[in-house]
Amino acid sequence: MFGLQYIWDSILQYEAMLRSPYFPVLFSITVYLSFCLPFVILDVLSPRVALIRRYKIQQKTSVSWTMMWSCLALSLYNHAMYIFPLSVLHWYWRPVSYPAMAPGLLRVIWDLAACLLLFDFQYFVWHLLHHKVPWLYRTFHKVHHKYTSTFALATEYSGAWEILSLGFFAAVNPMLLGVHPMTEMLFHMLNMWLSVEDHCGYDLPWATHRLVPFGLYGGAPHHDVHHQKFKSNYAPYFTHWDKLFGTLHSE
Repeated sequence: MFGLQYIWDSILQYEAMLRSPYFPVLFSITVYLSFCLPFVILDVLSPRVALIRRYKIQQKTSVSWTMMWSCLALSLYNHAMYIFPLSVLHWYWRPVSYPAMAPGLLRVIWDLAACLLLFDFQYFVWHLLHHKVPWLYRTFHKVHHKYTSTFALATEYSGAWEILSLGFFAAVNPMLLGVHPMTEMLFHMLNMWLSVEDHCGYDLPWATHRLVPFGLYGGAPHHDVHHQKFKSNYAPYFTHWDKLFGTLHSE
């Protein structure tokens, strides 16, 4: 509790910035690109360094600068044209309240798990529908499947509807569950990291799916198969929904 309180007190020193309508979009793009950067470095080095390439899931593929710039440009465009205006509207209609007390550690862990599991279910349903209904796939989701070999900057290579609808789930879940603002920030960071890791294209020894036991978490290999096969592995993170619906496909 005391460690979290110290961190929360440090964050509250910048409360004026947190209340700014610019903060959500700057927070989103900064965290996203920071998480992408290590994998971008791996993508640049992997064609020349065998030690890195051995961990690449699709070893015969490579990521060009053109591919990376294309994905980066679309991500920046979506943030400027859609996420920023909506964050301003949210700032105007629903001002955020920042309590003085930090949440307890167990409450943070519980709320993070609840937010993540709820988002995982919502994403699974959304994703399944956008593959099973041809019009939804052609109109909205097809752009994200431009690259059958995933890489980090392709995480947000999506059209406006996909960015906004999935972003809506991520934004509304902490409000529905009534979590602390600190937990909400941590959830957004965790959600972005797991999403980038899903698309990174590398099966690293310390990856999340290797840390979670019993095959409960799919990770990058799980999602890479989805981009190759299209008709399996619809859940973004955990594997239980794909197991239940018979859509789980191993490597």
